[in-house]
Parts: sequence; C-alpha cells; structure tokens
Amino acid sequence: MEFVVSTQVLENYGAHAEDGKYSSGNAYWKFKHGSDYIVKDVERDADAMAFVQALLHKDGNNLGWKEFPIDVKTKREWMHDINKLDEEYKAFKLQVAREVSPKRHV
Repeated sequence: MEFVVSTQVLENYGAHAEDGKYSSGNAYWKFKHGSDYIVKDVERDADAMAFVQALLHKDGNNLGWKEFPIDVKTKREWMHDINKLDEEYKAFKLQVAREVSPKRHV
C-alpha cells in the first residue's frame, strides 16, 4: 500500500547570525513550508509516518532546521485532495512530492 506523509518545517533564524541556542537567548524559530513523502512498501499508516520520521532524523535535523511529520493519508485520499487544487498548484505538488521506501533507503 502507498501512503503520503506530510511534514512541517521549522527554521531557526537565530542560527543564521548567532549560535541559535536557547541558553544564549538567540533561538528564533519560525514555521515554514513542509513536504509530501509518498511512502511505498509499507502496510500501515503508522509505519509510513515512523519511516519518514527516521528518514528525516537521518538526513539532518539540526539547530537551524527541523522537519517532522504532521499528517498521514492513503495515497488515494491524498490524490482526492490534490485533485481539488487548481491545475498549476496540483502539477507543482505532484512534481515535488518525494517517493521513498524502506526497501530503497537503508
């Protein structure tokens, strides 16, 4: 089965000019965009979400940037929502969605 995990990003503006640490008073986090990950080769929504969380952690959440899962849907549900968008935004969302699989990402 295929699932789509949507994420949220936080960016720490304090990490650009200062050390970005709370202890220094330089942390300044802002919500940013997120991404959609099409997860293949899993059987349950929780498996898809856990896999994306592990992938994001491995790829480097750090003091300046954090990305984390916020929602999971079947690909069919996600496509139903995508089909409600205007054609240009729909094409963009389909183009930038990242396909991932635990069989390909070790």
